[in-house]
Amino acid sequence: MTRRHSAGFYGFIGWLGNTRLITRAHPIAYRATGGRWFTGRNLGVLHVVLTTTGRHSGQFRDAPLFAFPDGDRLLVVASKNGSDLEPGWVWNLRSDPLATVRVGREVRTVRGYAAEGAERDRLWRLVVQAYPGYELYQQRTRRQIPVVVLAPASRDEDPA
Repeated sequence: MTRRHSAGFYGFIGWLGNTRLITRAHPIAYRATGGRWFTGRNLGVLHVVLTTTGRHSGQFRDAPLFAFPDGDRLLVVASKNGSDLEPGWVWNLRSDPLATVRVGREVRTVRGYAAEGAERDRLWRLVVQAYPGYELYQQRTRRQIPVVVLAPASRDEDPA
């Protein structure tokens, strides 16, 4: 059972996770340690680094995220601490759904998409049960926070 914390705690974690220091340093430290410091169930979640292709620059962009297993897929949530603006990695996946996700030392090729309808509802319940802070983040914004599915893919796939 996931331990529930105060709204202030989840607010702080959301703020901290979106600071430039964390978004820049976390992927570097994750790679350097093979994810050792991050792959435990800190706060009941798995830490991963999602690498997308920038929709304007074409450059690789890293995003440290919490992930939740769902069979052979991973779920990530585009909460951005309840901001009304979606994170850049979501826009990058919409432009090019092929990406990689680093889980510890393992790098997986994935195809990302935002779940919709009944699938989104089921997955939202799953991620909120694992990390209740998402309820707070949803209350802070007018947008529906996307639950993004990272499904196994091959780099040889046609991105269309």
